[in-house]
Amino acid sequence: MEQPERTPKAPRRLLWVLGVVAVLVVAAVVTTAVVVLNRVTDPPAPAALPRDTVPVPLGERELCGLRLAMFIDADEHMNTAAQALRGDPKARRVFTETKAQAYERFKKLFANKPELLENATPDALPAAVHLVPVAGTDVEAWANELRQRFPEAKDIDVLDPARIAAQLTTTPPPCPPSGEG
Repeated sequence: MEQPERTPKAPRRLLWVLGVVAVLVVAAVVTTAVVVLNRVTDPPAPAALPRDTVPVPLGERELCGLRLAMFIDADEHMNTAAQALRGDPKARRVFTETKAQAYERFKKLFANKPELLENATPDALPAAVHLVPVAGTDVEAWANELRQRFPEAKDIDVLDPARIAAQLTTTPPPCPPSGEG
C-alpha cells in the first residue's frame, strides 16, 4: 500500500508567519503615514509668548487681542490689584491706567464730541487694570474668578476682538500675537 505524499508542515507555517509579518509591516507603514500627514497638515502650535507681569502703565499702547479689563473706582485699589495679579499664572501681561490717564485717553477718543467732553471729569472715569492672558486661558472663567477675588472692582469685562469685530461694519486691522497693536 502506497502512502499519500505528505506536505511538510514547515512551508505552511513559514507562509503563515510571512503573512502575519506582511500585515504588521503594512500596518506600521500606514500608521507612520497617518502620523506624518497629520503633522504636515496641522498648523503649528503658536509659540508661547513670554510672561511679563510687572504692572506697567498702559500709556499710548493699544491692546487689540483677547484681554480682561478690571475697572476700579480708586487708583490705590487699582495699584493693589495690579500688584496682586503679578503672581497670577493666567496673566501674561499686566497694564495699569489711573483715573487721570483714563480721562486723558477719553479726551483723545472723543475729541470730536464736545457734548461728551464738557460733562466728563477725571473722577467720573474708573482706574483700570488690563490683563493679557496666557494662551489657552479660559478668560470667561478667569473673569468670574477675579470678580470673586476682587470685590472692589466695579466691573470686569472680557474684551474679545473677534466678538467685537463681528459687530462692526468695517474690518479692523489684524492684531499681532502679542495682543498689542
